[in-house]
Amino acid sequence: MLLMPKYRTDKNRMNINQMVQIRKGTIDDLPQVLTLIRELAVYERAPGEVTNTLEDMERDGFGENPIYKFFVAENEEGIVGIALYYTAYSTWKGRTLYLEDLIVTERLRRAGIGRRLFDAVAQEAKATGARRFRWQVLEWNEPAIAFYKKIGAELDGEWINCTMTAAQIQQYKP
Repeated sequence: MLLMPKYRTDKNRMNINQMVQIRKGTIDDLPQVLTLIRELAVYERAPGEVTNTLEDMERDGFGENPIYKFFVAENEEGIVGIALYYTAYSTWKGRTLYLEDLIVTERLRRAGIGRRLFDAVAQEAKATGARRFRWQVLEWNEPAIAFYKKIGAELDGEWINCTMTAAQIQQYKP
């Protein structure tokens, strides 16, 4: 990929943002999407944690029972951002749209692209009748936390995330 300098001025941010198109993702986008996912893993200090493959993503997003969808941010270089989401269900609230990841390639962050991707998913939540729109943010990701506070999102420090790995699932004995 072509490396570009970081953009600092509002004028440059507007120019970049205007050159970016937001659209629904397709199966042909998956190689670039997986590259962005790996870039995010590096940013989140977990580069070895991505075990997802193109085959997994093709099956899970475009197979017989698709379980996720995504929007892409695209310019002349290709895909520079994604917002991957899925439908979940709350016993208390009903249909929930869950934003799994919002990723903008590092050199184009703070240009308004993430906001446009977020807006696309929020609009999808409205269009599908979701009663809740949820996502997570790492406690040290101050730029993301500031953005979510700015848009009026509720940041809940009460809930604890629980996870079982693939190995733990296989070893689990009811």
